[in-house]
Amino acid sequence: MKGRHVILSLVTLVLGFMISFSYQFTREQMENHHVSDQQWNEENRIRTQLNEQNEKNRKLQKELLEKQDQIQKIEEDLANEEQEQIYYNMVEEVEKYRMVVGEIGVKGPGVVVTLEDASYVPSGQDVNNYLVHESHLFKVINELYVSGAQAVSVNGKRLNHNSYIYCNGPVVVVDGDPFPAPFVISAIGDVDVLTPALNMNGGITDQLIQDNIVVKIESKTEIAMDPLLRTNE
Repeated sequence: MKGRHVILSLVTLVLGFMISFSYQFTREQMENHHVSDQQWNEENRIRTQLNEQNEKNRKLQKELLEKQDQIQKIEEDLANEEQEQIYYNMVEEVEKYRMVVGEIGVKGPGVVVTLEDASYVPSGQDVNNYLVHESHLFKVINELYVSGAQAVSVNGKRLNHNSYIYCNGPVVVVDGDPFPAPFVISAIGDVDVLTPALNMNGGITDQLIQDNIVVKIESKTEIAMDPLLRTNE
């Protein structure tokens, strides 16, 4: 009897241990399964946020490409405008040089300076001191060019970069053509600049008067000059 009790006690003890172990194992499995659900939910939330962020990034990337295209178009337009301005400036420069060398006709406001020999030569004085010389013409012509004259002519003879002027007895030769006094120097340009430049105190006009030259300056609303390559009809 005593042996049976011992065996029964052992069986009961083992059975209780097994039941306890089984309960504990099942509980741990259930807890582990619950933690896995939480982790899955958290991963799903993070995955959703990543997808949303990726979508935002794609939209921003698209906007960036559009802005870059707009900037590129603006730069191209600016480059074209700058190129057009460069061409425009080049054309203006070419026209200015063609005007200076006399290849094209030109007209506009300007001034006319007339130089005459002195009407009276005192007795015993050298008559050459009372005549207009090429040096007097040069002074007026240079002052006109320095003051911005676009074109200059002497007695209707238009000057260019190759022009030459020199005295030959009682006449002044301009590019091979002799002219007697009076000498009419016409200049196209800004009247408000040319006239003060000629009349400044101690300037060209005062110097010519000191040399006994009769000087007359007139402002004109329009002066026309033909190109050098065109013969007047």
